[in-house]
Amino acid sequence: MKPTPDDYDSPWKDVLDAYFADFMALFLPDAHQQIDWSRGWESLDQELSQITPDADTGKRLADKLLKVWRSDGAEQWVYVHVEVQNQRDAELPERMFVYHYRLFDRYRASIVSIAVLGDGNRRWRPDEHRFALWGCQRQLRYPVIKLLDYEAERAALEASTNPFAIMVLAHLDTRRTRRKPDERKQRKLELVKGLYRKGFQRSDILALFRFIDWLLALPPALTLSFRRELHEFEATMSKPYITSIERYGIEQGIQQGIQQGIQQGETAILQKLLQRRFGLLPDWVAPRLAGATPTQLEHWAERLLEADSLVAVFDDT
Repeated sequence: MKPTPDDYDSPWKDVLDAYFADFMALFLPDAHQQIDWSRGWESLDQELSQITPDADTGKRLADKLLKVWRSDGAEQWVYVHVEVQNQRDAELPERMFVYHYRLFDRYRASIVSIAVLGDGNRRWRPDEHRFALWGCQRQLRYPVIKLLDYEAERAALEASTNPFAIMVLAHLDTRRTRRKPDERKQRKLELVKGLYRKGFQRSDILALFRFIDWLLALPPALTLSFRRELHEFEATMSKPYITSIERYGIEQGIQQGIQQGIQQGETAILQKLLQRRFGLLPDWVAPRLAGATPTQLEHWAERLLEADSLVAVFDDT
């Protein structure tokens, strides 16, 4: 079976909302010092969507617009364009310029554009858009954060309590462990255990786990093994934050799935729950679900919580 490509971009959009101050502290510390963090920050994604829907300069992956206040009291608009990709995008500089200008035209405020690149090409670092013809010139230079550069700072990232240091490690490990599932499982465990050992609060552990879990996806068999080892570790820490929440989520999903299935289709709901629990489903599952009776579907849904494998869910012996 051909492996599916890892999803690098979507998780970044969510964590920027929660950890923008940490993002700036890790990547742009001088700028971080010039922001009044006591006033917080405001996410303006809806406003951003109003200026970008008709953009034709390429595929946008993860875009964020946030408003912060400078330490000198002046209001500052910050447009953070996060583009995490696996290959060069020749249209990125033009896209950065287009969005930067549109934001300035709309708000007439100070705009700071930032590009975060998660690709594997060390030499690709587009940091400006420039045009010149017949004495007419335009130019935009913007800071580029190349995640690959942080491989050289892995020891510092491992020791850091900055949430974005952990996110960078997760991103780098996702690239390093492609087609190495056993190594990926081990790194995933190490990262998650580190959340407890570094003293993160419950809400942070759950948020960072979702990020790590999204990037460092495992095949079904290793997912089960990972959950068992994580459960054992959490038992020693007397803080079963993740495994208890995961179990509760499965229970709630089953109950909701059965109820919603009456109106929306039991087969589709159960298939979604199976994918959530075991990952990518083999080809034999779809016809089995399609030919089942409502009673069988409900029986399999109830069994899903305790079953330790996909086969065990469907075992009618």
